[in-house]
Amino acid sequence: MRSLVQWTIIAPTLAWMLLLSGLIQYNVFFQILAGLFLILSVMSAVHHSEKIAHKVGEPYGTIILAVAITVIEVSIIISLMISGGNNAVSIARDTVYSATMLILNGIVGSCLFIGGLKHHVQRFSRHSVIIALVSLVSILMLTLVIPTFTSSIKGPYYTTPQLIFVSIACLIIYSTFLFAQTTRHREYFLSTSVDKKEQTIIISKRSFLISFIFLLVSLGIVVLLAKSLASTLESIVIGYKLPVQLVGVLIAAIILLPEGSAAIIAAKKNRLQTSLNLALGSALASIGLTIPCVAVVCSIFDFKITLGLDIKSIILLGLSVFTVILSLISGRSNIVYGVVLLVNLMAFVFLIIHP
Repeated sequence: MRSLVQWTIIAPTLAWMLLLSGLIQYNVFFQILAGLFLILSVMSAVHHSEKIAHKVGEPYGTIILAVAITVIEVSIIISLMISGGNNAVSIARDTVYSATMLILNGIVGSCLFIGGLKHHVQRFSRHSVIIALVSLVSILMLTLVIPTFTSSIKGPYYTTPQLIFVSIACLIIYSTFLFAQTTRHREYFLSTSVDKKEQTIIISKRSFLISFIFLLVSLGIVVLLAKSLASTLESIVIGYKLPVQLVGVLIAAIILLPEGSAAIIAAKKNRLQTSLNLALGSALASIGLTIPCVAVVCSIFDFKITLGLDIKSIILLGLSVFTVILSLISGRSNIVYGVVLLVNLMAFVFLIIHP
């Protein structure tokens, strides 16, 4: 255990040193090394998030991981918007849309598939899922769908008053969800299938502090390495004559690796409730925090932000949300639900490559 802790500290530290050295941009060997460190940093983030979860208990552990990586993701989006100016008006929308599709179909689908494969049927609180999905559907409609059909301004945009209203609405919905998850209805979000061995693990204050610091360190380097390797990914995608939009999906997938890995590990341990807390909470945090922050940046720098999706994307998003609702509404899961969601994910990627 001690060697693992040391390894999970050394790996992200070396990754930061490699990033700050600037060698990644000029050498293929260092780009491959950066990819290796990225994977190790993801594993480090999962390890530290599990230690934090043991210390603070559920659902606070999953909230810390979801909010931490979302805050870092938001900072990257904002930096790209500022550096890209008016040429980056759709970055927030594309990132949020890709992340939502990957979470709903990829992470939730993988958890249901792997959990069903190993445990056949897994149970979870349908009340927690309904609370999360009601909040998520409302935020998705307000941020990604309705802008396509508003008439105050031409195009998939919101006017300034509309954007302010939607930002406030996102914060209200997400804050109320957190209140229900941590206070009013916390019992709905607690896992009922926790191993006795895991219950006996005791985390000291010093170990908790170290894990919290290196969780942020690991998440930070995962996002920044993904950003640094974006040009390499783009050249590979263009080299194979694939759509550039696929790069955004790949980067979003890399950013979501820590959350996805933690959720899948929990499902494998028959803690599907923890997996769903993490997946659905991450989707809510990604949208509920990103849009208000982006709205503030747009008002400061006088940017016009594209939020509305096209019709094909709206249909795919609706299919994903509808399938997730049907899969989780009963409080019991099986392998079929996971397979269907993963097929939805393949359709999403396939239709990017072959629009």
